[in-house]
Amino acid sequence: MFLKTIGENEATGKVGEIYSKLTAQNGFVMEAYSCFTARPDLLPIYVEFIEKVRGGFSLGAREWRLITLIAAREVPSTYCSYVYGRQLIDDLGSKEKVLAVQRDFRSAGLAAKDVEMLAYAEKVARKASDVTEADIDRLRQVGFSDPQICDIALCAAFRCFVARFFDATGAGPEAMFFDSDENFRAAMTVGRRY
Repeated sequence: MFLKTIGENEATGKVGEIYSKLTAQNGFVMEAYSCFTARPDLLPIYVEFIEKVRGGFSLGAREWRLITLIAAREVPSTYCSYVYGRQLIDDLGSKEKVLAVQRDFRSAGLAAKDVEMLAYAEKVARKASDVTEADIDRLRQVGFSDPQICDIALCAAFRCFVARFFDATGAGPEAMFFDSDENFRAAMTVGRRY
């Protein structure tokens, strides 16, 4: 971490409560959260926002992770690629499938609905000003509702924001996200090298 942040043993008040909750869930506080404590007032706002965004997300956890992986590739964010690449192994069934999606989701054997979702997420992350009504029409044609399309855009745009913030503050992946498979780890290293 490049910035001075609040350590787990220093946390009090609202930050302490959030840290306790995160530690109970994960066994530790991810740097993706602690980086916000360079300005302690931001962490509660961030946590409330992410809980509302994810809590109301109209698609599944698998879709959140797929969108995030593609957006992280575009940012590019190694931290987010490591975290979500590892989580997608169970969702997709193998590291090979995750690698295929990360390389080219259009030819990875995903359903047409997934491909359209990821094409839109990729465009949002790469250059959202290029999105047109035709992109939205394609999503509707494969069965997405407007609230779901909103959530795809929100997930991809959110990843762009936080991934850039993580890199800018020096937040990096925890040891548990470093895959022992060097080929997998190298493929997930899309930005900063750790």
